[in-house]
Amino acid sequence: MPEFWDSDDDFLPSASDSSLDEDEVNTRVRPFWPAYINIFKSRGFRLETVRDVKEYYTSRGLYYTHQHSPFPDYSRACKIADDDVLCPDAGLPDNLFRGTRVLDGKKVIVKATHICSREYDVIQLLSSPPLRDDPMNHTIPVLDFIEVPKDNLVFIVMEQWSSQLIADEGPCCLRLFLAALRQCLEHAAFMHKNSIAHLDISLRNLLTDFQGHYAYIDYELSRRFDGMDRPFIYGYRGTEVPPECERGEYYDPYKVDVWALAVLILRACKLTGYHVPELMHLIKPMLHEAPEHRPSIFAVLRAFDGMVSRISDHRLWTKCPSSH
Repeated sequence: MPEFWDSDDDFLPSASDSSLDEDEVNTRVRPFWPAYINIFKSRGFRLETVRDVKEYYTSRGLYYTHQHSPFPDYSRACKIADDDVLCPDAGLPDNLFRGTRVLDGKKVIVKATHICSREYDVIQLLSSPPLRDDPMNHTIPVLDFIEVPKDNLVFIVMEQWSSQLIADEGPCCLRLFLAALRQCLEHAAFMHKNSIAHLDISLRNLLTDFQGHYAYIDYELSRRFDGMDRPFIYGYRGTEVPPECERGEYYDPYKVDVWALAVLILRACKLTGYHVPELMHLIKPMLHEAPEHRPSIFAVLRAFDGMVSRISDHRLWTKCPSSH
């Protein structure tokens, strides 16, 4: 039997066991970052300062006066006299901050969330053994979870990867493009296998390390459905909105992910300039108006592997048509 849940139903302890408000714990937080400098230092990390921003631009030969710089972050940093003051990236939301691992200088992104949020619950599960070590898992690598219970906060320290999915150095080939798409499909299959729906699959939530690896981020809307064979929930706030959610219906979260993956593939083809007829044939049922007629992600992954096996080596080494 289908099991129905409203999107704001509490998957945490019931009201009799907890005073936590579901909306409150899953709303984006806005921490006062300077208050946590020493906590980060004790865990081997430091947040980005005015000095870091200035050094980033000057080390790349970008010698502009702050009055004439085309880079807002650099202009803002140059106006601050104290180089040790934290310097948030104006392009990031208030719950994200750039930083560095002191040991080796690795760049990191720190995300703040409520300690009882669904996002923390999901990414902690995905980033802990045994799921962390599964080759199907393509979650952004997490270096540390820094809990601050007195403030109901946790800081998720992640490797800094790039949202620029195509490198500037030159075009990729169809083989590498399809390998990237397979990682996207495989991670969704991994999540569904473990009773998790991402619920906000989109190109903006996909990053790369430019070493052939792609990773999912942003589990703010993700849900766990342990012990539920056919979950249906209501209320959707993801980037790619399927027909059933536009109609305001209860929806199968797994079939929403399948729809969103099809849209991701379409957008990736447009971005790269690839026209792959076989891919268009693959995603057609994924975009079916009726979610019950969409394939499972496991069927999609099997069909994708079969499709790739039938493409000639000559085509697989075809260069990306887009110029970078």
